[in-house]
Amino acid sequence: MKRNIKKDIKALRLERLPDDLRRALKEAREKRAWTQRDLASRLGLTQKHISGIESGKIVPRYDTLLELVRALDRDLLMVPRALVPVVQSLVRDHLKDQPGEGEERPLYAAEDNEDTAQEPRDEV
Repeated sequence: MKRNIKKDIKALRLERLPDDLRRALKEAREKRAWTQRDLASRLGLTQKHISGIESGKIVPRYDTLLELVRALDRDLLMVPRALVPVVQSLVRDHLKDQPGEGEERPLYAAEDNEDTAQEPRDEV
């Protein structure tokens, strides 16, 4: 007996991009001081299309989303679900209290009340 495989496969189509992703896209665009029209012209899209993506009315194709994200100097990344909270925490920590995104900072920063000339030492 032949089974119709297509009949058994359920297409997954989002109704809209997740709120946090849409918010991050908009914030990244605004941080660059770009209007929706500016971003759209860089991608060969219309301002209305960018507005629809940011508002959740349009779910972009993967290639469009990837282009959009990369135009904003970001990237999409596959992370094992168990590590998502860890990665989110690292990103938040990296962006926290930074005057400019992407600037380098030391991995271990001295506390304000510590003398930076002292050697690091283990606590007992």
